[in-house]
Amino acid sequence: MTPRLAAAAAFIALTTTGCVAAAVAGAGTVGVAAAQERTVGQAVDDAATSSQIKTRLLQEGGYGEVDVEVVDGLVLLSGRVSSPEMRTRAEDVAWSSKRTFDVANEIQIERPGGFFNNVADEVITARVRARLIGSSSVKSYNFNIETYDGVVYLMGIASTREELVAAAETASEAGGVQQVVSYVRVREPRPEMASAASLSDAERDLLGGADQ
Repeated sequence: MTPRLAAAAAFIALTTTGCVAAAVAGAGTVGVAAAQERTVGQAVDDAATSSQIKTRLLQEGGYGEVDVEVVDGLVLLSGRVSSPEMRTRAEDVAWSSKRTFDVANEIQIERPGGFFNNVADEVITARVRARLIGSSSVKSYNFNIETYDGVVYLMGIASTREELVAAAETASEAGGVQQVVSYVRVREPRPEMASAASLSDAERDLLGGADQ
């Protein structure tokens, strides 16, 4: 089957697992976030939010096959639960975090998938990660990857729209991928430093740019 690309809403990613304690996850994100399009503070907040939501779901029971990914306040829920009510409840829990900006609920209503299904998805995730790392058009550390039943979900912040598209296309070429759903967004433009000509004399003095 030819993999398909699916764009979701206005959102056209090393995987952070929600079951890791917030303190550990937060510490582990600092080094990677220093090179990412999101800030260190955003990465730490996202890790804490993911851990908080995952912990609440596990406490309720029945959510062992639900994955939680958070990037810049967008919460992605994927995996499977046994009833529509549980799917709705998972979204409610995701919205309960004060750091949640939006929720993408991709949870499927199915019977437990079992060990082999989960392993197959992990293999696909590894293949996609390898292709992103090997791509000259993509900075792989900007993207989180989740795979469920052959469907690959991408999250992250791309530096350009070209990188956003390249990431989805590269992921679709990995073996076993049935579809790519991308929630990646393009980084907002960063303010440019004001030119010396537009600064006052005092400001130029502070910058060491005043003419003698």
